[in-house]
Amino acid sequence: MINPPLIVTMGDPSGIGPEIVAKALAQGNAGACVVAGSAAVMRDAVLALGLDLKIEKLTEIEQATGRKGCIEVLETGGDGPFPVGEVSPASGRAAYDAIVAGIKLAKDGRAAGIVTAPIHKEALSAAGLKFPGHTEMLAEFGGADRVAMMLANEDVRTVLVTIHCSLRDAIERADYAAQMSAIRLAHEGCRALGIEKPRVAVAGLNPHAGEGGLFGREEIEIIAPAIKAACDEGIDASGPWPGDTVFMQARRDRFDVVVAQYHDQGLIPVKYLGVEKGVNITLGLPFVRTSPDHGTAFDIAGKGIADATSLSTAIDYARRLIATSTKKKEDA
Repeated sequence: MINPPLIVTMGDPSGIGPEIVAKALAQGNAGACVVAGSAAVMRDAVLALGLDLKIEKLTEIEQATGRKGCIEVLETGGDGPFPVGEVSPASGRAAYDAIVAGIKLAKDGRAAGIVTAPIHKEALSAAGLKFPGHTEMLAEFGGADRVAMMLANEDVRTVLVTIHCSLRDAIERADYAAQMSAIRLAHEGCRALGIEKPRVAVAGLNPHAGEGGLFGREEIEIIAPAIKAACDEGIDASGPWPGDTVFMQARRDRFDVVVAQYHDQGLIPVKYLGVEKGVNITLGLPFVRTSPDHGTAFDIAGKGIADATSLSTAIDYARRLIATSTKKKEDA
């Protein structure tokens, strides 16, 4: 067996996941990776793309050799057929099984970390699964008390206080405990990326960060006290800053990371700058997990035109995080 490889899950087999996994690994610079998923699906993707790669099916990750010109696939099951470009219960279940297998391997130390290709929330639901996305699965099975999503590209980074819920629920969930958790994880996440003294900006929930209570009191009663407590812990946190300008300031290098209060507040500015270089990093886990910053793209699935740049970038980020973690352990 090679040193613990990185697990790359195939994603929803009805989407572009298998295609971008094959393209990313075909570049030959991803390092030691094993795909968790279906060897048959990956073989079809390689053939459709005309790639000069062999598919080697594994039953145990310890069988991995890292041989060049080969994609090693840890078979995690899945009964097709998997219709291309459509929501499918079979695809949702197959994607889920690959993720759960990857999480277990990383948690047990048999994999260096995991990089997950895109899944489809409706397909998971159609398969009878309760999880709306990767982050919730990682929180359930990953062995962490609290996780947070960091979206990062070359210009900005953001960590979300609340993730996949309605805006009404997000307001209720963005309480003091959630603020503290997100601020701490943002600080720790930046340090994991090699930023020694992260500058953490916290966005307000309301327009103009509440305008002194005129547009809401969450900033005064919840967010500001959490920022003060974080500062008392030695974290360089500031705010609450108006959500409509804080990302512009971060892009101008005033801040290293922005803590956003809800999903769209944080993700719109990051994705507007281009999903091809965006990476999703799950913070708070006992292992590394990254993913591309885009979805299953059913509209172009099976056409061979999907861009694998974001997945390749996610693999690069995973390697960077693993290297930083390893160095810290060696220095300790």
